[in-house]
Amino acid sequence: MIVDYSIIAAYFLVMIALGIGFSRFNSNVSDFVRGGAQGSWWLVGGSILMSGISAFTFTGNGSAAFEGGPSMLIIYVGNCTALPLCALFLAAWFRQTRAHTSVDVLRARFGPVVEQFSAFQGLLLGPLTSAIQLWALSVFAADFFQVPLSACIVVIGAVVVIYSTTGGRWAVAATDFVQGVLLFAVTLLVAVLAIRHIGGVGAFLSYFSDPRFADDFALVKESDQFKEGRYSAKWLVAIFIMQVYNQINLSSAGRFLSVKDGREACRAAWFAFALMAIGALAWAIPPMVARFLYAEEVMALGGKNPGELAYSYLARQVLPAGMMGLLVAAMFAATSSSMDTGLNNQVGVLVRNVIPRIRAAFGRTEPLSDKSGLLLCKVLTVVMGAIVIGYALLFSTRRELVLFEAFFVISTTVGIPLALPTLAGLWFKAMPRWSYFLVAGACLVPSAFFVYDSKVNGAVWTIQDRALWIFGVGVVATAAACLLRKTVSDAARAETEAFFKNMRTPVDFAREIGANRDKAQCLMLGRSCLVVAAAAALLFLIARDATAFVCVAALVAFIGGIGGLLIRAGRRTPEDSAHSGGVSEKA
Repeated sequence: MIVDYSIIAAYFLVMIALGIGFSRFNSNVSDFVRGGAQGSWWLVGGSILMSGISAFTFTGNGSAAFEGGPSMLIIYVGNCTALPLCALFLAAWFRQTRAHTSVDVLRARFGPVVEQFSAFQGLLLGPLTSAIQLWALSVFAADFFQVPLSACIVVIGAVVVIYSTTGGRWAVAATDFVQGVLLFAVTLLVAVLAIRHIGGVGAFLSYFSDPRFADDFALVKESDQFKEGRYSAKWLVAIFIMQVYNQINLSSAGRFLSVKDGREACRAAWFAFALMAIGALAWAIPPMVARFLYAEEVMALGGKNPGELAYSYLARQVLPAGMMGLLVAAMFAATSSSMDTGLNNQVGVLVRNVIPRIRAAFGRTEPLSDKSGLLLCKVLTVVMGAIVIGYALLFSTRRELVLFEAFFVISTTVGIPLALPTLAGLWFKAMPRWSYFLVAGACLVPSAFFVYDSKVNGAVWTIQDRALWIFGVGVVATAAACLLRKTVSDAARAETEAFFKNMRTPVDFAREIGANRDKAQCLMLGRSCLVVAAAAALLFLIARDATAFVCVAALVAFIGGIGGLLIRAGRRTPEDSAHSGGVSEKA
């Protein structure tokens, strides 16, 4: 256990050091909220993947894999369908909006009223999502270390806030990348060991036809087989649509705003797709093996949903002594990468879209200086981090909530209705700027009815019922809005045309941004990976057998190899050009 604590402490120190190291890259708000639009494709692609997963992947989704087998893979199938769509054209379009935040994009498409509405609803819902992710990780960590859940929430949340505050978007992307390397190294190892533990790929697949598991592990279940129709055909369709939708609407544009240009954005999306496809199988295998071999032991763990601990239980059985600390560090990596991205996005919206409007209302129209804007970003990061930690502490007192369900309930009840018109607005130029509220309002009608009917009549509306009804109403409302295009004024039509023209115009990086950080990105992250590899190499000191030795060697080779490749690339890269804060602010 001392080794495990040491590994976690070293991991935290590396993350904080990265935040401090990248703090010198920040000279203005643009740097803090989008990395000055100077991110390399591999850095941003890794960050995109990591910001899309969390400890929820191993607790909530792990519970679904333990309970229903391969059905939960539909979540990743949706992501792996959407990311190529981004790679083919959407990623470039998003970057070419030349926005600083996703809410900037909404302002350009729908106007300032929608900008403010979306900004405030995002500031309300964003911390809730981050808090669920922090809560999920803390459930995992508290079980492993046998410490109070509240203590885990505070400590983990504080570390994320520290490096997010010091380094901004640069630190977020950098820590996401290093954490992604660690996460992949450890989770791929756990998956390989799980297959080895069960007797090989053939033995693993044979359990799917075993009478004890065949029904539960069928890809499509009967509608009454699981609570609220989970894993049924309707559930699979609804979850697939939700996952694709989450990846391709205007609200997700912020993921691509920190890359250099449209070409780099496309490459980042392809990279994220490849990592997601590989990771999906690696993350689903261990909880399934736990169900096949240790179902009774996992269920005996207690709690509202013991399946949430299936992944960690299996990992305990297969990882050599002393390596569980690395897995916990990987779980920290998964959640902190989602939480730090959320914090940075929310602060960006506050500083770019909310506070300037408030200042203008009081007659303060002059922009903040670079120094003042940067200080404001850091103060607000601390404030938003404290709010997320507070929400997570509140959730920790409500154990009747089930992680897997809580995430999708929030998404379907509020998230889909408010964001659906942003998807329609990206595809349909005929959709008037004012129609955002028509479509969103129409989608909220069935959502509100489901809440009302559940409370008054006790009706049970499943996630899939909610999602499909909301999407259906949204399609009808969007069609109605497009039919009203003749009501649009010439001025509004011109603004819409300007938005689409700008979105289709490639970014000229040399002219619009000018400065680059390519060499520094490669060298700093390469060295960071070598430090993590060196820390992992300390496990050789406690390796007790050949299996442990091989596992440690594989981890060190994987992490250190990536670090070496980055350093080699950095040495071959021309010197970085001088940073020009004023240019990056405008582009």
